[in-house]
Amino acid sequence: MMAPPPARREVLSLFRSLLRTANGFSDYNIREYAKRRTIDAFRQNSCLSDPTEAAAAFADGRSQLAVAKRQAVVYSLYAPGVKNVMEIK
Repeated sequence: MMAPPPARREVLSLFRSLLRTANGFSDYNIREYAKRRTIDAFRQNSCLSDPTEAAAAFADGRSQLAVAKRQAVVYSLYAPGVKNVMEIK
């Protein structure tokens, strides 16, 4: 059975959740990498017209969100005590 393609609001919700999770990383480099990877992946998949490919990309995004949430918890346990040069004002 073929999975239905995700609705636009579901895709936008996933995008926002991934960006929010990326902001949860305390390390600047990891936080910016997660944001950049999210934006790049959504731009790359924005032209998908095949419902099967869109559903697969959406499922992959949801699994990446679960991984990012787990990693944010792990990284918060071992957060560096010193800020990155980019974060110092």
